[in-house]
Amino acid sequence: MNEFASEIEEEESYGSIKTLTILTFIGSSLGIVSGVWAYLKSADNLAKMQDLISSPDFDKLPDFAKKYYSQDTIDFMIKMDVNKLPIAILNFIGCSLCIYGAIEMRKLKMSGFYTYIMGSLLPFIGMFLFMGSAYLKGGYNVYIGLGITALFITLYVFQTKYLDAD
Repeated sequence: MNEFASEIEEEESYGSIKTLTILTFIGSSLGIVSGVWAYLKSADNLAKMQDLISSPDFDKLPDFAKKYYSQDTIDFMIKMDVNKLPIAILNFIGCSLCIYGAIEMRKLKMSGFYTYIMGSLLPFIGMFLFMGSAYLKGGYNVYIGLGITALFITLYVFQTKYLDAD
């Protein structure tokens, strides 16, 4: 019974940091994989979209589907293809910083929290720098990514009371 009580006390001293860091490892790993995939398939996706728009089948699409193939979307994909290398590098660096920050937070170090924040925001700042306002017209995926990032930063902020200042 004494061992069980000590395990509960140990778990309480960490809060939700272990769970959040595991989710960070998963999310950052998926971010790296999707960044590599976007780098490799950028030109193909642009060509497929341009082919679809120029085909006669495009007029048969419903109106709501045609909205996804607007000129803003084409401009977004062109800028994405032109800047795919620096965007991929910033994405990799950002995800790596998030993983390193999560490792440090598992060791209850406050510096890991700051590293995580830098890693979380770096890809978005890089995309905005290279893509300009076209980035905000990139569709709902942009806003979902920003929302998830804001959610995780907020959840980590509530866990900073368990972290030790270095």
